[in-house]
Amino acid sequence: MPMRRSPKLRPNGWDALVILAVVLLAAACAVTVWGRGGGTGELTAVVSIDGREVERVALGSAAGERVYAGNGYTLTVDFEPGGVTVREADCPTQDCVHTGTITRSGQSIVCLPGRIIIQLTGGPADASAPDVVIG
Repeated sequence: MPMRRSPKLRPNGWDALVILAVVLLAAACAVTVWGRGGGTGELTAVVSIDGREVERVALGSAAGERVYAGNGYTLTVDFEPGGVTVREADCPTQDCVHTGTITRSGQSIVCLPGRIIIQLTGGPADASAPDVVIG
């Protein structure tokens, strides 16, 4: 019995149409992902106590000191144009004080005993931050 030869495959018009559709879909995805731009607007500190937002402080315009109390503990927080620092706290662990100054969107200071969270949002995107974290 003679061996069958495989047919010669040549691209046709339908193959070109599929390739064009894939390229257009990839371009649309790229525009969607990278076209949004980074974070925009002013860098803002969001203060939450017991899971409820109590204040939003725009760091560009509001510099100064504020005091927050939660769950029997008190935090003294310094708001500056470049970032946020917990200057004093009467909680036993002092983790919020040891965090230091936060300056980039997405960073946060957490006082677990006081159930107080200060998180930065908005502002320009950080060019040195990773695009994706896996694992």
